[in-house]
Amino acid sequence: MVFTGDEFADGGNIIAATLRSEKLKASFFLTGNFYRNPAFKRIIQQLKKDGHYLGPHSDKHLLYCDWDRRDSLLVNKKQFTKDLSDNYTAMAKFGVGKQEAPYFLPPYEWFNDSITIWTKALGLQLINFTPGTRSNADYTFPGPGNYKSSQVIYQSIIDFEKNQPAGLNGFILLLHIGTDTRRTDKFYTHLAELVKFLRQAGYTFVTVKELLHK
Repeated sequence: MVFTGDEFADGGNIIAATLRSEKLKASFFLTGNFYRNPAFKRIIQQLKKDGHYLGPHSDKHLLYCDWDRRDSLLVNKKQFTKDLSDNYTAMAKFGVGKQEAPYFLPPYEWFNDSITIWTKALGLQLINFTPGTRSNADYTFPGPGNYKSSQVIYQSIIDFEKNQPAGLNGFILLLHIGTDTRRTDKFYTHLAELVKFLRQAGYTFVTVKELLHK
């Protein structure tokens, strides 16, 4: 289970408390914007204290490539490298470096082969969420667009688990640590219920470092 964050952290305390209560570890990929935000300092310190994985999600939450033409880069290698380096600089203030956080989850979960190659050249490993559920839509809010309610998101996870031969084994389930205030139906309030369902189905929770054996 991974959580990403940039400008919002309203679910931080609920998520941290739920994970602590359930005695499980998760992974948090946060931008430099997030790490530098004074309002988020306490929750970052708490997540680190609780033993969760803290990793990079780009410094400024850049869009690396065009939405419609994925092979069309919107950044060059120098810009990419500086942005990711700045993200690690922000993380260092919390005692987290590349050795502790070798896995990188790109902003918007959107990238191409150039980004993958550039990441590897920095000695890091790019990862992404596992497709198949609508968990990553928990940031959406009502109005024109792709809004998905918590009920729809929850059901998509249940359906995937039941209908796929391997279920959710090895699955990287992506959620957000906070969302826009226009979304009042916060999926993180259902986290304890989701954990209970998955545990009853026989799953255990590990960090990305444990999952990927590094």
